[in-house]
Amino acid sequence: MNLSPIPLAVRSTCPYCGVGCGVTAMPLPDGAIAIAGDTSHPANRGRLCVKGAALGETIGLEGRLLHPALREDGVLRQASWDEAVERVAGGLRAIIDEHGPDSVALYVSGQLLTEDYYVANKLMKGYIGSANIDTNSRLCMSSAVAGHKRAFGADLVPGCYEDFDLADMVVLVGSNTAWCHPILFQRIARLKEARPEVRIVVIDPRRTATCELADLHLPVKPGTDVWLFNGLLSYLARAGMQDTAFIEAHTSGLEQALDAAQVDCADPLAVARHCRIDPDDLMAFYGGFAATTKVITAFSQGVNQSSAGTDKVNSIINCHLLTGRIGQPGMGPFSITGQPNAMGGREVGGLANMLAAHMDLDNPQHRDTVQTFWSSPRIAARGGLKAIDLFKAIEEGKVKAVWVIATNPMVSMPDANQVQRALEKCELVVVSDIIASTDTNAFADVLLPALGWGEKDGTVTNSERLISRQRAFLPAPGEARADWRILADVARRMGFDGFDFASAHEVFDEHARLSVFRNEGPQRRVFDLSGLCGLQAPDYDKLEPVQWPVRRGADGALEGSARLFADRRFAHADGKARFIPTAPRAPANPVDPEYPLVLNTGRVRDQWHTMSRTGRAPRLADHTAEAFIDMHPQDALLYGVREGELARVSSRWGAMVARVQHGGGIARGSVFVPIHWNGQTASDARVGTVVNPVVDPVSGEPEFKHTPVQVERFGVAWHAFVLSRGELALDQVAHWTRVQGRGFARYEMAGRGQLRDRAAWARALLGVDAIDADWLDYEDASDGVYRAVHVVGERIEQCIFLSPRTDLPARAWLASLFASESLTQLDRAGLLAGQALGMPLDTGPTVCSCFGVGRNTICEAIATRDLKTVPEVTACLKAGGNCGSCVPEIKVLLIQTRARETA
Repeated sequence: MNLSPIPLAVRSTCPYCGVGCGVTAMPLPDGAIAIAGDTSHPANRGRLCVKGAALGETIGLEGRLLHPALREDGVLRQASWDEAVERVAGGLRAIIDEHGPDSVALYVSGQLLTEDYYVANKLMKGYIGSANIDTNSRLCMSSAVAGHKRAFGADLVPGCYEDFDLADMVVLVGSNTAWCHPILFQRIARLKEARPEVRIVVIDPRRTATCELADLHLPVKPGTDVWLFNGLLSYLARAGMQDTAFIEAHTSGLEQALDAAQVDCADPLAVARHCRIDPDDLMAFYGGFAATTKVITAFSQGVNQSSAGTDKVNSIINCHLLTGRIGQPGMGPFSITGQPNAMGGREVGGLANMLAAHMDLDNPQHRDTVQTFWSSPRIAARGGLKAIDLFKAIEEGKVKAVWVIATNPMVSMPDANQVQRALEKCELVVVSDIIASTDTNAFADVLLPALGWGEKDGTVTNSERLISRQRAFLPAPGEARADWRILADVARRMGFDGFDFASAHEVFDEHARLSVFRNEGPQRRVFDLSGLCGLQAPDYDKLEPVQWPVRRGADGALEGSARLFADRRFAHADGKARFIPTAPRAPANPVDPEYPLVLNTGRVRDQWHTMSRTGRAPRLADHTAEAFIDMHPQDALLYGVREGELARVSSRWGAMVARVQHGGGIARGSVFVPIHWNGQTASDARVGTVVNPVVDPVSGEPEFKHTPVQVERFGVAWHAFVLSRGELALDQVAHWTRVQGRGFARYEMAGRGQLRDRAAWARALLGVDAIDADWLDYEDASDGVYRAVHVVGERIEQCIFLSPRTDLPARAWLASLFASESLTQLDRAGLLAGQALGMPLDTGPTVCSCFGVGRNTICEAIATRDLKTVPEVTACLKAGGNCGSCVPEIKVLLIQTRARETA
């Protein structure tokens, strides 16, 4: 009888986007991790997108940083924790003693838990005494923070996810919600299905998957959002839609905001011309907004990542303030954050211009409050360096030490070549990470192994202010430690008191107590965790999701707050919200004859940030295997590039190479490149090297959505791909991309030089030196085609396919051979023939990653079974039946396939 205990599922929170979905994780006897949605979590009620569902595939020790390491004479060596902590603490102390506290900095991440973030800010701002701590959240949501503070007096998101269920109109601005926040998008899709009369408006220069749900898509010219919403403000005022009582009692500044809007945006026809949208569509939007009380305007990176990002945010908020549509169910402006704990970082003062507990650095009383609570020797007296300025200061030698935690700025920052120059010149570079090899780690003097998701313990806060627990269900691997503990170890070694934390629970309790310290009276801060103060460890361990402010009711029960401003009181000293004048201005860098195209960047559906996690999961690579340059076919013709071939995108700041595609959703004059590929996954596909470093003057957020570029052909003599169980050295290949497969790695590559002896070149590339190796090959010298397979025993070890053209065999059937322990004679014949023999139709690129359903499979089913709707496709193939991220693509395939059938 087997009496071994049945493993229990641990409830945690997904570490990807700001939706903050609850997950359950169960370690299985075979070492796998069973992942499911947490049906009790209010953010997702059991639903998961494919990234969340694939979390179990991303957990493993391959490539993990498991021990501290020190670089000596240019070489990393394993070190003890005592050595590493001494190197960091001693190095920081020596630099501070010689050059002052502003000569060191921390650059942290929205991937950190709130407890980690809290200790980092306490160390930097309260003990070192500098505000030189910024976060990669600066790159994605700092414009929303600045807009909230200008309008409301504090960084406050008014609404909650339930408001999407209650709205009669949902406006999505600069947000490809279907791909970037799939579970929230499915919530909107269910709303539309239940109440078809609900209007969905998408405002985005690209026609994305999100637009498939929209009643109206406004493809605005990049950078013109302020014109659009100033025009709406002016229209609403002329139409008499002001909530006069609300405005007079609870706001100020309307006259100035209207004056600014009237200058260029009073005439809807002029707005339509400037935004390059159809005037009838513009008026449909304006009229619909005016006629609908329950309107949610949700915005994301397309708004924030701009040199006018803060004004864009305030132009949206102005329209809600004018109509009084805020603080009530089903209405309000809503910032959709990009990272799992961007909100938690804001709570503890994660940005360089903030203090913990939503206090302000430029407020002497707030500085005294925080210093007194911490009993710290000093407190930062002024704002620190924001991300872009921080790395400039490093290159200039003003900042001589930087500690990078849980982020990869060599890939994620704009003007990434400048980041490299900065790290090369920096006296002391410390990196805390879970991965051993990243673009940033290559420049580290000290590497510190951190815990990853499933190993660390603490809290995160999602886009609707919902605090949730991340819980550990795996042991700490190697010598990895929690980030808060690493920071506390260094702080103590530097001689600082106040860091004797024994657990994440103790850190959280201090964070909660600071939120209520000196927080009373008419100027009471909205951020209030009084209900969570004094939690005992068992209560912290089983803490249920709750939205702040969190207080205790008369019966002692926790009381969260779904919405803010229901009492019409805001966080400014007079209790009133502010209308902010937003004079429209164009992006900082206009196109010109040398750089005539506008580069836009963003995510793809199944990958996350710089792919250090999602890049490990084979099914997440099936949808989009390579970086790409999406451009209009007429632009491609004009600039001499072809779909499927490689091209170079270059700007005044740098260049990258990727494959051209025509996604069908981009206007002439623009190109789109995804952000995820890095130096470990591709030879030269880091789009951050191309992006300009201009920032919003208020928020400091970079302009990722508008960089002038040129696109030109990247000429190569041959194309190839390799499937290999072992890793390859590709230093001599002009361009390559590495894609994780199931039991193998796939390499897409291209080269410039002619290959005189293809067989010898292929053997050298694959490391097959033995003459007696089981090596099968085929060559057509006249056509330049070469194919070879390396077999070990009866199992395929590697294969290579090479051609002067891009028309190489389908990869899916070849990948399936790596799951077999032996090759049949038919398999061998197919490998040499370059096509599957006796096998079903190639499934094509993956559309539904949840169930592994390819495009060709879906199109064939539509055609042969006369499928007309997405539910019919789902019933037939399961595609679209789980997270729903692929539903927009299935809709397009239905239209395209049926159009071909009737042509």
